[in-house]
Formats: sequence, structure tokens, C-alpha cells
Amino acid sequence: MSCLKCLKYTMCVVNFIFFICGAAVFGLGIYLMTISRFSSLLPSLQAMNIANTLFITGIIITCVSFLGFLGALKENRCLLISFFVLLFILMLAELAAACLLLMYESQIETFISTDLKKGLETSIKTRKSHNYTIEDDWDKVQKTFHCCGITNYTDWKPNIPESCNIHRNQTQYWSEGCFTLLTNSFENNLLNTGIGVIVVCIIEVLGMCFSMTLFCHISRSGLGYK
Repeated sequence: MSCLKCLKYTMCVVNFIFFICGAAVFGLGIYLMTISRFSSLLPSLQAMNIANTLFITGIIITCVSFLGFLGALKENRCLLISFFVLLFILMLAELAAACLLLMYESQIETFISTDLKKGLETSIKTRKSHNYTIEDDWDKVQKTFHCCGITNYTDWKPNIPESCNIHRNQTQYWSEGCFTLLTNSFENNLLNTGIGVIVVCIIEVLGMCFSMTLFCHISRSGLGYK
């Protein structure tokens, strides 16, 4: 019984931490929506700009972790099995995405590169036709990762934005392009990325095991929601 209590409160604490993290991501997404100009890096996925991506990710994390927290705290079988099913679906989706990335790596890289060029051209046109004072997704990415354009700053042609400047109000630009930086970083940290995916899957498997163990105990003892 003491082990099950430990299991119950461990689930509560871990899911509460994930709930707080999810709420923070959700809040950041809403904040970016209020200050950002909606300009997706990938026109083919127009709705999936940075703000929307953080918003949706935050909702998923908070909903799943809330189910796990409340199900463990209240010893509710319905909530626990819902938590188990959602975690299982998320794990399958992550594994499917990883397999597709490995199988179609070159095609995906070509698609992203082509779509980024379209997104950059759209951003250039927008900057020309409007009094551009609000940062878009390109500005955020370039400032965060210290890169400029897709392959280098010449992708912007004569319209190089201020977010490419190494120092503010100077004309010295980041030499490396954002897509080049991303692909090089991914290749150099392939092992770390794989370890990260494995760790996430292990956490999800442990969450499923804990919830199912608690579910079975509640079912045998006749407690919780029937």
C-alpha cells in the first residue's frame, strides 16, 4: 500500500511540474500572438507560425498532464485510462514522425528549403509594401539563433533586416544562414537528439506504466470511478 501511495504522489508531482511547464509555453504562445506579425516561415504550413505552434504545444502538455494529475490525486479510473491513451497516441505520433524523418530525410530537407525561400520572399514583399515596424517570425529566429537568411544574408538581397545585424545599428551581419545552421546543428548533435527522443519516450512509457498500475489497483480495490 505504501508503494502505491508513493506511486500516486509521484504521478501527482511529475504531472504538476509538466502542467506548469505547459502553462508557461501556452502563455508564451499567447504573448507572441499579441506582439507578433503573423508570418509563417513555411507558407505551406501557414497556420503553424511560432506563436501558434507554442500555443498548441502548451494546450497538449497542459491537458495531458492535468488528466494525469487529477486522475492520480482523485484515484479516478476514467481519467487514468484517458491519460494512458493520450500518452500512447503521443508516443506513436512521435515514433512515426521520427521514422518518416529517417526514411525521407532528403525529400523533407528539399521541401523545407524550397518553402523557406517562398516564406522569405513573402516577408521581403511585405516589408517593401508596408511601413514595417513589427517583428515577424524571421526576425525572431534570426535574433535567437544568430543567423541570417536561409543560406546566408545575401538571400535578403538589398533588403537585409536589422535582425541580421551582429551589433545594433551596424552593418555587420551574421554569416551563417538559419537553415544551414539548423541542418549543421542537427547533424553535429544527432546522438544528443536521439538520446533526447529516447528519454521522452521513456518518460511517456513510465507515465503509462504508472497510470495502468494505479488503474489496476483501483479496479481491484473497488475504489474510484466505476
